[in-house]
Amino acid sequence: MTDRIYPSSKPAGANGTTAAASNPTFPATKSQIYGANTRPLYRPQSTSPRPRRSRCCSFCLWLTLIILLMLVLAAIAGATLYVIYRPHRPSFSLSSLKISTLNLTSTSTSITKLNTNMNLDMTAKNPNKKLVYTYDPFSVTVTTADDIDIGDGSFPSFVHPTKNTTLLKAAITGTNQALDDSSASKLKTYLKSKNGIALKIKLDTKVKGKMGGLKIPKVGVRVSCEGITATVPAGKTATTASISNMKCEVDLRIKIWKWTF
Repeated sequence: MTDRIYPSSKPAGANGTTAAASNPTFPATKSQIYGANTRPLYRPQSTSPRPRRSRCCSFCLWLTLIILLMLVLAAIAGATLYVIYRPHRPSFSLSSLKISTLNLTSTSTSITKLNTNMNLDMTAKNPNKKLVYTYDPFSVTVTTADDIDIGDGSFPSFVHPTKNTTLLKAAITGTNQALDDSSASKLKTYLKSKNGIALKIKLDTKVKGKMGGLKIPKVGVRVSCEGITATVPAGKTATTASISNMKCEVDLRIKIWKWTF
């Protein structure tokens, strides 16, 4: 009996694979759909902390808004206080400056020394109707126009009531104050001048204020007076300085850390 050979029911493809291999059954797996050359590349996910950055930006924005709001409220409060109280800074003026002693002496070692004795009167005015000033002690310094120290003194602390004028008195002294050669040479020329010697006066203190129940924090104050011409006494009679061209300015001295404005 002759054997019969039956052909396969699924003919082979052109590349030698069967139709079942070229036409996968459904549902097909990813390994069946994508070949080795068509498989998509792996892309790592971003790890940047976007939520944290968003929180930081929100915090900075709210902080900026809060600071601006505080500045606006402070400006409104300041404007309100100004309208209600109309505050004005105090004024100072030199009433008189009498010179009893102003001379130079030389020692055996050729060191020039200065001796000074002056009486200084200052007038302080508070023009405010509702603002009371309280001053710390004043330090007083008298110098030449080019800042050579002539003598020092002080005023005591005091309370300056509203619409008040107070007279302050101080003794300006300097005993055997050693001078460098340059300062000594300049002072000798000034003391011999017929036009007298130009002087400046500087006052430094701190002051706090009170308007009704509101207290103003303590701040520094500097009073600078220029345009004073002194005449050196020839004998024991004191001379009075000319203050016809005198001008005094009052400046606030606000200190922040190491800087003073």
